[in-house]
Formats: sequence, structure tokens, C-alpha cells
Amino acid sequence: MSQQRNAKLKLTADEGGEAQSHDSMTEAELREELAAAYRITHMLGMDSLIYNHISARVPGPEKHFLINPFGLSYDEVTASNLVKIDIDGNLIDANSAASVNFAGFLIHGAIHEASPGLHCVMHTHTEAGVALAGLQTELLPLNQGAMAFYGRVGYHDYEGIVSDVEERKRLLLAMGGKPALVLRNHGLLTAAPTIAGAIVMMIALDKACRAQLSMHQSGQPLIIPSPEVCSHTAAQHWRGAVPPASYGQQSFRALKRRLDRLDESYKR
Repeated sequence: MSQQRNAKLKLTADEGGEAQSHDSMTEAELREELAAAYRITHMLGMDSLIYNHISARVPGPEKHFLINPFGLSYDEVTASNLVKIDIDGNLIDANSAASVNFAGFLIHGAIHEASPGLHCVMHTHTEAGVALAGLQTELLPLNQGAMAFYGRVGYHDYEGIVSDVEERKRLLLAMGGKPALVLRNHGLLTAAPTIAGAIVMMIALDKACRAQLSMHQSGQPLIIPSPEVCSHTAAQHWRGAVPPASYGQQSFRALKRRLDRLDESYKR
């Protein structure tokens, strides 16, 4: 029997891959990776003009994190023009003329402060996410990808454009420590230990929303597996309530390679 036939295949059900510890990354490395996340979001058509945000905590004892400067489209974000702010939304670089969207700061700052292990937070207004957020339904475990989110999505009722600091408490209560949130009549949010995890999770969440909307449009009866099967499948995806640091690494690296073939200016 040939060596090839004797070889044992390593089969994986999750979105794993070796991950560099977030706390071991330099700020320069983090800036480049976050800028890549913005460009990838644009490349995939998941951005919304100058709005929405992807934020990442800067390693170190200070509660500082990076976010996009308000007014730039995602394809204009670079490693050097990302803005560093503190947990209260104050600019760390006093010489910077950049500004930060207040609503974005309120949402992201609340999660970074309450969940220090979720180092990256991503918020989008994708068409599918906004559509699902406005329906009287939740994300249903209708396919294998959607089952990854079984029991792991919170729902926050719409209160208007986020401008009230008190809403942060209600948002966190709705999130309930889960890594994904549907903001009713608004959009989607994901939070993960790494930038790779947050963006790959958002891609998966958006695809699950699109698939569900298509199924609703068909008018055919929906097939939903048993709670036991859904729970088992979710555990196979993430092996826990929150995706590990390894989640999304391989897909994110593949997306970065695709991005680099198109444009490497995000590294500046």
C-alpha cells in the first residue's frame, strides 16, 4: 500500500489556525492588521460609505484602542491614519486633527470596557444584516453556518441613533457576554479575541442572514434541526461560548493575500 494511502488526514470542523497572541503584538503590527480588516471589508462590499467601525484594543495596561478616523471611506484607511483613543473617547495623540464618530465610540467603548478579552469589535450595516434586524424573527439555525451562532447571538431593541451613554448598559445587557449582537432596525455586531475572529465571524453572520432571507422568500416550510443537533454543531465550530483566538486565522490570512494582490497601500 502506498505511503499516500497510508497517510492520515487532519480533519478540522472549525475555522482554526495558529494565532499570535493579541497581547504579544506591537502597535505597528496591530495597526497593519486592523487597516487590512477595513480594506477587506471594503473589498467584500460590506462597508457603508464613511460609517461603521472596526476597533481593536492596543496591547498594554492602558485602556486604549484603535478606530477609523471619521470621514474616511474604508478603502482610505491605512495603518498610520488609524486613530488611538482611550475608553472615554479622548484622542491620545493631542496633535491629531482626526475625529471619531461619537455613536461608534459609545458602542465600541462599552464592549471594550466590559469585555476585556474581546479585543476586536466590528459593526456593519450590510443589507442582509439590516434586513434581518428589522424582521420579527431571530437568526435561525437553518444551515451549518448559521448553527455556529446557536445560543451565541444577543438582540438589542432600537432606541434611535446611539447618543445616550445610558444605552450602553442596555446594549451590554442584551449582548449578555455573547460574541454576536443583532441591533434591531440597525445592523450587526461581532466581538472576538482577535481581529481575524471578528471579521471572519461577521462574514459568516452576514452570510447566515442572507441565506435565511432567501429561504423566507421561497415561501417553503423551513427545516430546523433539533436543539441537540444545533448545540452540538455550534460546539464543533467554536468549542466554547466564545470563539477562541485561533478562530478565523486561516481565512483571514487568505483574505489578506487576496487584498495584497490588489492593493498593499493599507500598510502605509
